[in-house]
Amino acid sequence: MKTRFALSILLALAFLALANIGAQTIKNLAELKWDKIIPDLGESSPEICFLRVDPKTHATSLLIRTSKAIHVRKHWHTANESHTMISGKAVLACEGKRAELSPGGFNYMPAKMVHEVWLPANSLTFITVDGPWDINWVEGPPTSADLTK
Repeated sequence: MKTRFALSILLALAFLALANIGAQTIKNLAELKWDKIIPDLGESSPEICFLRVDPKTHATSLLIRTSKAIHVRKHWHTANESHTMISGKAVLACEGKRAELSPGGFNYMPAKMVHEVWLPANSLTFITVDGPWDINWVEGPPTSADLTK
């Protein structure tokens, strides 16, 4: 009986190691490190904070915040992407359709889907991608002309 119990524990520990559960991550908003996404826009640039990157798959959880309203020009990502609006109302457009995403709203976009977004000032968006984070601009990155009121 003791051998069976010890074997069960050993198997459970092996399963946890193989599952790559990793260490718990806790980060509070006030403690986060933010970087400019488009440095050429200076203080008007949206900012990004990488919350977690999986060491094996490179799946990424991140936040994007805006100080100014901005049109994020057409772009795509190599990985599948989801957005959850924390604050502000975004407008997303893809495949000729537009949709508003309110606080608490969620959307999912498959890999390589070209899309564009209009974000209001003082918005906060939680984003996940199931692979490495990248951004591939179709028409170039936003410029000061894309800053809106």
